[in-house]
Amino acid sequence: MADPSSYRPRPGEIPDSPGVYRFRDEHRRVIYVGKAKSLRQRLANYFQDLAGLHPRTRSMVTTAASVEWTVVSTEVEALQLEYSWIKEFDPRFNVKYRDDKSYPYLAVTMNEDFPRVQVMRGHKKNKKKGVRYFGPYAHAWAIRDTVDLMLRVFPVRTCSAGVFKNAARTGRPCLLGYIGKCSAPCVERISAEDHRELAEEFCDFMAGRTGTYLRRLERQMADAAEEMEYERAARLRDDIGALKKAMEKNAVVLADATDADLIAVAEDELEAAVQIFHVRGGRVRGQRGWVTDKVEEITTGALVEHALQQLYGEETGDAVPREVLVPALPDPVEPVQEWLTGRRGANVSLRVPQRGDKKALMETVERNAQQALVLHKTKRASDLTTRSRALEEISDALELDSAPLRIECYDISHLQGDDVVASMVVFEDGLARKSEYRRFQIKGFAGQDDVRSMHEVITRRFRRYLAEKERTGEWTDGGEPGAEPGAQADPGTAAAGLAEPPASTLTEDDGRPKRFAYPPQLVVVDGGAPQVAAAQRALDELGIDDIAVCGLAKRLEEVWLPGDDDPVVLPRTSEGLYLLQRIRDEAHRFAITYQRAKRAKRFRSSPLDDVPGLGDTRKQALIKHFGSLKRLRSATIEQICDVPGIGRKTAETIVAALAQAVPGGPAVNTATGEIMDDTEEPGQQTGSPGEPVSTGAPDERRGQER
Repeated sequence: MADPSSYRPRPGEIPDSPGVYRFRDEHRRVIYVGKAKSLRQRLANYFQDLAGLHPRTRSMVTTAASVEWTVVSTEVEALQLEYSWIKEFDPRFNVKYRDDKSYPYLAVTMNEDFPRVQVMRGHKKNKKKGVRYFGPYAHAWAIRDTVDLMLRVFPVRTCSAGVFKNAARTGRPCLLGYIGKCSAPCVERISAEDHRELAEEFCDFMAGRTGTYLRRLERQMADAAEEMEYERAARLRDDIGALKKAMEKNAVVLADATDADLIAVAEDELEAAVQIFHVRGGRVRGQRGWVTDKVEEITTGALVEHALQQLYGEETGDAVPREVLVPALPDPVEPVQEWLTGRRGANVSLRVPQRGDKKALMETVERNAQQALVLHKTKRASDLTTRSRALEEISDALELDSAPLRIECYDISHLQGDDVVASMVVFEDGLARKSEYRRFQIKGFAGQDDVRSMHEVITRRFRRYLAEKERTGEWTDGGEPGAEPGAQADPGTAAAGLAEPPASTLTEDDGRPKRFAYPPQLVVVDGGAPQVAAAQRALDELGIDDIAVCGLAKRLEEVWLPGDDDPVVLPRTSEGLYLLQRIRDEAHRFAITYQRAKRAKRFRSSPLDDVPGLGDTRKQALIKHFGSLKRLRSATIEQICDVPGIGRKTAETIVAALAQAVPGGPAVNTATGEIMDDTEEPGQQTGSPGEPVSTGAPDERRGQER
């Protein structure tokens, strides 16, 4: 525990101006980010008598080892910089809203020739340009019910690209086309322009502009009845009923044309729940919520400010409504309101509702927040108890000094000795910490040997830990720790995304967690006594004696310890065994996913991959022009130069690369045993224009499924 006086800035050193400050721990990791109108006044509050600080603030300042600040010109800039740093560094003592699910959105792909209506999940920050989004909604079934009703009136395409192409090829629409819930643009029942107009009308209705369409349908129904076209009038009557039923699913809560977001907060001493209602066109169009630990002493206004940053930090334009209603205003409110106005590009009203319909709706949102907090506490109490019991059982069974708050698990994956890879997954406090996951390529030897592979992976991981520890948390070069100066970085880890960035990108000012910088209390390996012995031997060779090792064998779920002839057998009902199984299974999933990706990439490889400067577009142009790699091999330099975009120098390089590659034998159809036509190489097809064509090497594709 650090003494705050040991790193307190000297008097007069802190400027009396707006800015953002960062507290760092002994590993130089940023643990707290804050902003202030006056840095001098704000930071002075952290260096008073510890007895007078809030318990969470006291924990933060005693965990920190240094503080630094950045001066900005305005409070709005401070707000923007604070948000950026919280997103970048993920400080442990800052308020972080946890959303336990991905909310569904209704998306209309207006960027396609024939727009499609579909339900999409994920964060709206991943939205694509040209796609109209509506939501988020609480339940996907609610969106589907609404869309099903609206397709009677707006029969927009809802099928996938594959179904659409297949219908266009066969000339037969899908079922929705036959029952009138799709205008069937796939078989040209409607032109692209008319279908796009339908999609625009669908979007207008979803955006709340409903009156125009209802009045138009009512007028058409009256005209049909007057002309005694009663069947058509009946269909229009049913269409009107469907639209009204769809509208009832989003009851009017505010006056027409009201666009607002209502944010409510329910809190106690430890946690806070935030609920947001999205009102568009006077109707509740979406709902979402978050829960956060109050790891710092914070007011309701500050919680609202953090919620606004979370909600609108990635949004621009109409995604930020004209009006935002909150239970308490941030202090000061002007910078936040100016920031929201900048995000929207127009004036945004941020206020607390005092009376009327908006006040009544805010009370409803507050009730939802209270219910969410109660539900979360009920779940978390059980979850915390279970995880604590599991960690205690593991500690007792393995005779550890304390509960293993950080556990790392390793697994080896391969396919008959090819594409040998390893995974490292991390669980902290019994929960997966996916940002700490790592993966490795085994490159110290070739072939299948799980024991040697485990020894290599553990050695590489903890050699890097020792290098990080020796350098006090900072890298000084991009090579493997312990390597000779100038040695090349490990290509296995580089391909897996593990190659360390150069020192210029990991500077003293960068507080992001360093790879392999933090040791676990327990290392779990997927396997029995041989794998455990290999892991322990790797740690012994590195001189590490304060990390426990165990293995979990799949056959009988036995826990093996280094040097023991007999395993530790945990009861089948043990929470500790269940946690170890979850960690082991997650390591296996992560390893096999990476191994399959590597294998798929190898199958897709081609001699053309070795040609410098030859990208995917020109590769496909070559295959499309010649039809196959075999024909390309037999082509002359002049013939290759006939392909658009291929110059003589590139053609010469292509000929040289293909000459070095050894062509494989004829392919065999594994279903029939037939020898395939030797005019094309296995796995290749000419395809239709615009479709991707395989350019895989024949000797590497003969075992591929067909």
